[in-house]
Amino acid sequence: MKPKGTIVGMEPRRAALQALLLTDPQAKVQAVTALWGAHAHDAIDTVATLTESPGVPGRPTRPTLVDPRHVPRRALATPEGRASLLHAVAHIEFNAIDLALDACWRFGGMPEAYYVDWLRVAADEARHFTLVCEHLQSLGVAYGDFDAHAGLWQMAERTRHDAL
Repeated sequence: MKPKGTIVGMEPRRAALQALLLTDPQAKVQAVTALWGAHAHDAIDTVATLTESPGVPGRPTRPTLVDPRHVPRRALATPEGRASLLHAVAHIEFNAIDLALDACWRFGGMPEAYYVDWLRVAADEARHFTLVCEHLQSLGVAYGDFDAHAGLWQMAERTRHDAL
């Protein structure tokens, strides 16, 4: 029996929304990993209309989000420049987790395979994020040490009413 009140104990689309709301990157990765492991073969409520909660997506306090035009150029010839580039990749992966979770909870009435695929994508992106963050640590930096932008999420906001 799955415990009540945890992401693992929730219906998968509701659990995706709860994971999306998490602000701590590691907690989000853990929730997504648990969600995929617990719900890979569960029935998914494909009809339910879920209400967006404030603060979607949950964001950590770092990195500081700036206008894309204000993200410094990366000089790849320097160790800091390479670390900055990998940080940008980590940020893309973190946003990809959010985008996959968002696609899963937001749109009711899709075939069940749609939700399973998006849960799988979220789990893959969580794994990618973790791998890039581990490499960042080997370089002496962490996710959040460089500024980033919210361009990917802004596009999701502009298209939030259309699954296509």
